[in-house]
Amino acid sequence: MNAVRGLEAGTGLGMAGRTRYAGAIMNTPAERIPVPTPAATAQLARLADLLRAHTPGDGSFELRVPGVHAIRASRPNAELVHGLQQASLCIVAQGAKTVLLGSDSYSYDPSRMLVFSVDLPVAAQVTQATPSLPYLCFRLDLDPQRIAELMLKVYPDGAPRVHEQRGIWLARASDAVVDAAARLLALMDEPDDAPLLAPLVIDELLVRLLRSPVGGRLAQIGQSDSSVQRIGRAVAWIRGHYDQPLAIDTLAGMVHMSASTLHQHFKAVTAMSPLQYQKVLRLQEARRLLSTGLKAGAAGARVGYVSASQFSREYTRLFGSAPTRDRPASASPPPPPRA
Repeated sequence: MNAVRGLEAGTGLGMAGRTRYAGAIMNTPAERIPVPTPAATAQLARLADLLRAHTPGDGSFELRVPGVHAIRASRPNAELVHGLQQASLCIVAQGAKTVLLGSDSYSYDPSRMLVFSVDLPVAAQVTQATPSLPYLCFRLDLDPQRIAELMLKVYPDGAPRVHEQRGIWLARASDAVVDAAARLLALMDEPDDAPLLAPLVIDELLVRLLRSPVGGRLAQIGQSDSSVQRIGRAVAWIRGHYDQPLAIDTLAGMVHMSASTLHQHFKAVTAMSPLQYQKVLRLQEARRLLSTGLKAGAAGARVGYVSASQFSREYTRLFGSAPTRDRPASASPPPPPRA
């Protein structure tokens, strides 16, 4: 069974498909973000120059050090892009973007960063970009084990308690965090030094985040007994078995929660129930399969739907068009998976 796939060039999202978008995206109320200082503006300009140098064109590029990505887009998205965003830190150096999770929206630009604490099926739209001033974003994939190790040093007496559980949040990108991101990118041009020094700069970046006002929320990623970490394990299981029937009691037992507690915490973190999460993953993967030429009925069955009419109805509700319309007119079916 194949997990739902990878990252889409130019957006940092899984290439699961696009939805025609009309109307303004409204922001979820968030903390007041201060205007960048002149020093911060200079740091962001340096980060933007480095991102431009590491993006030969539009797309998402994984650099010399695994987990470090440079992303570029030369124009706003005319449509929402649906996909799976893995746990990561995203810092925009130029341009702007909006991410939708359920009914919540998160807009970020060079004054703030976006953090994903678990893998989330989202929709996104680059809202500010031109060929001369493209959208430029630095992304660092987050390693829960490394965060756990650093958390013990930053919080030897225990991480601060936090009540907010949502698996995505906005925060101010401090000068020190932006500077560390820029130095990490600069190391990509030094093949001999990068393997030795990049892990140290990544640790510095994570420590600065842990010591910031959002440190408690980041620490949840590394706490094996935190509700965020437990939901992360549930999310990972659903990702790996999205085409199979989902038994809530069994899933709850895997993460040592009751079924009702699982439902409560899962929705708090992901903005959807486990069954809704599974449904979105199925539909995103079905749309990818349709783009390869697979017929609608076969795509629905491949991702776990028994009823073709239910698949068509739920697909249309999510993406705004019937699955038969999203299959290329002249397409041959993909080859069968290798044994």
